[in-house]
Amino acid sequence: MRAALAGRRTEPRIAFASVDLLHRVCAPKRLAILRAMAGAGPLPVREVARRVERDVKAVHRDMAALVRAGLLDRGEGGRMSFPYDGVRMEVDLMRAA
Repeated sequence: MRAALAGRRTEPRIAFASVDLLHRVCAPKRLAILRAMAGAGPLPVREVARRVERDVKAVHRDMAALVRAGLLDRGEGGRMSFPYDGVRMEVDLMRAA
């Protein structure tokens, strides 16, 4: 935040309240969706399901969770986009107080 307020370019960040929540939101099948969408621009859910070789309804549920988490954007005509260049995950494990 300090860097952004100082006018320096910063990378967008999404933080999770716990490692468990990170694992729930970024489950392997959901990461496969992000991988399939990276650099592809807006895509319909059916195309994403085809790319990851999964059921459309299941992919739609996972994509809705990714939208709620801020990892996907919902666009016109039901198309979804992954608006980032990539995903980098960092986990800090600290001793309980």
